[in-house]
Amino acid sequence: MNTKSALTIIGAKPLPQETLSCWSCGSMRAAHFCESCGKVQPPAPVDYFTFFGLPARLNLDVAALEKDFYDLSRRLHPDLNSRGGNLEREWSLEQSSLLNDAYRTLRDPIKRTEYLLHLEGIVLEEQSKSASEQARATGQIKKQVVPPDLLEEVFELNMQLEELRMHKKMGEDDPALIEEIGKQKLALEAKHEALLQELQSCWKEWDVLIDRTQNGGSVTPEERAQVTAKMVDVLNRRNYIRNLVRDVNAVLES
Repeated sequence: MNTKSALTIIGAKPLPQETLSCWSCGSMRAAHFCESCGKVQPPAPVDYFTFFGLPARLNLDVAALEKDFYDLSRRLHPDLNSRGGNLEREWSLEQSSLLNDAYRTLRDPIKRTEYLLHLEGIVLEEQSKSASEQARATGQIKKQVVPPDLLEEVFELNMQLEELRMHKKMGEDDPALIEEIGKQKLALEAKHEALLQELQSCWKEWDVLIDRTQNGGSVTPEERAQVTAKMVDVLNRRNYIRNLVRDVNAVLES
């Protein structure tokens, strides 16, 4: 496990000076526990990348992340820190909760991307809780913008879905229409997968910026914004296609 001080990690939030030493023995400590006496430490206000001692890169070694997760799970387990008193057990519970949240987010490539965008101050409309709550309160369907490259295709597919709904209401069957909709569904699923590859290209661009800062270089806000805008565009298109495929499945299975 990487035990570098959080202050030395790119993108880390600075810790209060007093938290850099162990509360129990005074030694310089690792982020989560003391290397000298083994005592669990108070949780530090850092992001998920920093929690694992990682720079905010999007291409991660998931196997190494999993290993670190299980190593930390054992070291931070509340049962192992219960003898030290209520305060240590409370810290251990908080640390374990943060560990689980960080791991679930970072191991998933899409959640990892969305979290990185969140750190950059970007909230995707698809993930906007307030938008969803407003839609439920008003009884409206949350508006989704059709990607320009799918306008014609989506229009035709929606017409076919409406026609199939009409047939089903009248108890009629149209095998040819069902087959055509099925073909379009497969094409959409292929586009959804292709967009993941496009997103991976964005990761490479982002990681180049992070690597530059680690090597002492500088990155402008415009450069960061250019890459994050690409990621937002790809994620929005993927989310739209995912929801469209879900709607197709609902009609075909109804």
